[in-house]
Amino acid sequence: MRDKTIEAATKPTPWDMLVIGGGASGLGTAVEAATRGYRTLLLESHDYAKGTSSRSTKLVHGGVRYLAQGNISLVREALHERGLLKKNAPHLVRDQGFLIAAYKWWSAPFYGIGLKMYDLLAGKLNLKASRYINKGQALNNIPTLKKAGLGGGILYFDGQFDDSRLAITLLRTLEDHGGVAVNHAPVTGLIIEGGKVVGAHWRDAETGQTHEARAKVVVNATGVFVDDLRRMEDPQVKPMLSPSQGVHVVVDRRFLPGDSALMVPRTDDGRVLFAVPWHDHVVIGTTDTPVPDVSWEPRALPEEVDFILKTAAQYLDPAPTGADVRSVYAGLRPLVRAAEGTDTKALSRDHVIRISAGGMLTLTGGKWTTYRRMGADAVNRAADLAGLPRRMSLTEGLKLHGATTEALAEPWKVYGTDAERIRALPGASVMLHPDLPYSEAEVRWAARQEQARTVEDVLSRRTRALLLNARASAATAPRVAAILAEELGRDEAWQATQVDAYRQLAKGYMLPDGVLPANATEREQMETRPA
Repeated sequence: MRDKTIEAATKPTPWDMLVIGGGASGLGTAVEAATRGYRTLLLESHDYAKGTSSRSTKLVHGGVRYLAQGNISLVREALHERGLLKKNAPHLVRDQGFLIAAYKWWSAPFYGIGLKMYDLLAGKLNLKASRYINKGQALNNIPTLKKAGLGGGILYFDGQFDDSRLAITLLRTLEDHGGVAVNHAPVTGLIIEGGKVVGAHWRDAETGQTHEARAKVVVNATGVFVDDLRRMEDPQVKPMLSPSQGVHVVVDRRFLPGDSALMVPRTDDGRVLFAVPWHDHVVIGTTDTPVPDVSWEPRALPEEVDFILKTAAQYLDPAPTGADVRSVYAGLRPLVRAAEGTDTKALSRDHVIRISAGGMLTLTGGKWTTYRRMGADAVNRAADLAGLPRRMSLTEGLKLHGATTEALAEPWKVYGTDAERIRALPGASVMLHPDLPYSEAEVRWAARQEQARTVEDVLSRRTRALLLNARASAATAPRVAAILAEELGRDEAWQATQVDAYRQLAKGYMLPDGVLPANATEREQMETRPA
């Protein structure tokens, strides 16, 4: 499979568009270009959604926080895109109720008015109308809410999704429409002729072979790393970004039973905090910490984890503690630089397009919800730059790969119409680990159809094992490596290297030893142990 992809990627004919970066913005741009009939190549240095695009709060939303900031146009655009994404990828996006619990007399009317405006901005694509609910109804929605002082709340609706599975779905959609994408293919330099960027040199990380890709226009969609690529053209270029870090913790579903997510509209640091049901677990976050440097594996600071758990404890009873955290992950936001001294919490999530002196288009900012609009805007500009024929965007009504409204159970629903093919593979009834919902067949499918090349690709992004339970995922790494070796033709030395690398990675998603229970049996002992 990879041999054919490399062969397609290295044909001498110049591409119409070369997209560098395989996250939300890059995949959205590539799908947009390919569906318009432009010859499109995407290069990803590591794996699709390896960076920020697999580390979100798992929401497809308009952004209640941006409404409070007065950014009406961004909220309206995001709500429109939320509605489109639900229509185009119903196997990945679902309606999710969010409860703002009212512990002060003014909370319900104050937030209720704002959320009615949120409903109005969504127009015909609104999911369900927000409404006031009383204390009993609030407790039916979230039985673990603290009862003392609770006066009811506001229930509103947004979308919930799986970010890296959407990335893989976009990859498959790109391929369905004739586009070519290569992961583990870092760009090592730009091809500049006559002062113009006309392509890129890239390396196949698996073989070490180097190649070049020429194109009529190059799109830099590398997320928080856009400045690195911009410096390949101009080493003196001023940075575009002021990145900030957002941290989430993942705990068991028992801390948030019921149908609703919890939304805290204003935390002690002025942010919004969510506790969201996700794959029969709960994701709680996020924080906002400015960071001086970007990295592929940002790490949560102890004070960020403490902040999340302390804030959750103000609303939930029982509340999770460090001993209940199954995984902790950090993502970096590509926030566009503002005036000196501006708090990162106040920076806009609007996307930004810049054209360099050499004609390279850089797309950054934005968020998953608006990925399609970001891609459409980028392709419009890129087509003009390259002198390509203007063609209408088709993605507003484009059903993404696997789209189905059939009600599939976990974990099959994220595969949509591919689910039956996966269930027919060997190992469909053999679970990787008792604390994870994934089967051996999914590993084979990831290798055969979804360009998974490493244990990390499978356990972090094709499945979500790393985020659901970091320790359990580390325990299953040897079996995943063995299946991948069988599928990809690797030897035992490769397997050993993969297992070691993955286990080192997984340690960064665990709280320190002695804080996080190692397995289900130990957790049960802790939960039944007398105080």
